[in-house]
Amino acid sequence: MARRKLPTDAVLLELRAFGLAYPGAHTKSPWPGHLDLAVKDKTFAYLSLEGEPIHISCKLPHSCAAALMLPNTTPTAYGLGKSGWVSASFAAGEIPDVEMLKSWIDESYRAQAPKKLVASLPAVSGTPTAKKPAAKKQAAKKSAANKSAESKSARSSKS
Repeated sequence: MARRKLPTDAVLLELRAFGLAYPGAHTKSPWPGHLDLAVKDKTFAYLSLEGEPIHISCKLPHSCAAALMLPNTTPTAYGLGKSGWVSASFAAGEIPDVEMLKSWIDESYRAQAPKKLVASLPAVSGTPTAKKPAAKKQAAKKSAANKSAESKSARSSKS
């Protein structure tokens, strides 16, 4: 049966193209009625198909609480909501806030993608980047080096 064309089809295509622009992103279709976005085979956005009302689910570790206050949103089923996944469903023909959904896709990609791929992206204000842990590692190395030097100094003063 051929799917009917909806005015929202262009929005779905725009969202999918936006998600596919991320490093390593690809489509994944684990079951009928979905053409999802994934990175390294790890889904970061569940999207409905053209010809169907818009439905999207994303992992939102930073904005989950705010997103769930919006109309049309619920915690994602199958226990994913416990991990910060949010689903939004819109009526046939209802045009959602595309920029908001793009920000969800961005946040979800950053949450699901390997740290090396996330580090290649420009930083987003309010979103932690993968480069911060590296600074912690360097500080830990300096601390360990200082402790080692102090211990050597203490040993040599005892001799």
